[in-house]
Amino acid sequence: MICAGDEDDPFPVDDGLFAETFSQETVYNLVGEELKIRQLFGANLGVAAPVWEAALHLCRHLGERSVELKGKRIIELGAGTGVVGILAARLGALVTLTDLPLALPQLQANVSANMPSSGWPATLPTILPLSWGEDHLNFLSDWDLVLCADIIYLPETYPLLVETLAHLCKNGAVVYLSSKMRKEHGTPRFYEDCLPSRFNVELVNRDDKQNINIYRASLRKGQ
Repeated sequence: MICAGDEDDPFPVDDGLFAETFSQETVYNLVGEELKIRQLFGANLGVAAPVWEAALHLCRHLGERSVELKGKRIIELGAGTGVVGILAARLGALVTLTDLPLALPQLQANVSANMPSSGWPATLPTILPLSWGEDHLNFLSDWDLVLCADIIYLPETYPLLVETLAHLCKNGAVVYLSSKMRKEHGTPRFYEDCLPSRFNVELVNRDDKQNINIYRASLRKGQ
């Protein structure tokens, strides 16, 4: 696979975000935490609107494998509803949630709705816009973990994502990526060709029924 980008901007801006919008709130019990997640539909959020099953799989995996989150510096890419990063923050991580600008109001609403009664264990999650391959250099490279849930579905963004991950991980961060393995979107090829071009990649969990894989990746030396 040739990981080549597209000349068109893969991150369009649409000011009509909240036109004809309706919302749905769902309660999720994950790793002993109850999260109330609002999902906006009928707007221009598109794939950022719903809670995807791959995100819930990643939440459960982090809990079941006892991945240490407390006190860790974590950034989530393409956070969408924010369910993964919010859970990490509830468990004591220092979290930065990122997505395209049009998705940030939904993220802010969900962060506000899930503040523990005793306050956030570490700090209030930070919410920032991030367009892969465009403004990633505005972010530091001092993370412990980078979390990605179901963000591998647009082939034209794959080289931009790898470039962004390489920058964020150059000081040793570990990446966890959870994906529905959609052949029609080239998702398997991302993990077989694009990501391994710069990262050591390990499959750590496979759900055959849901066709969801979870990978652990780290930047190769010299990258």
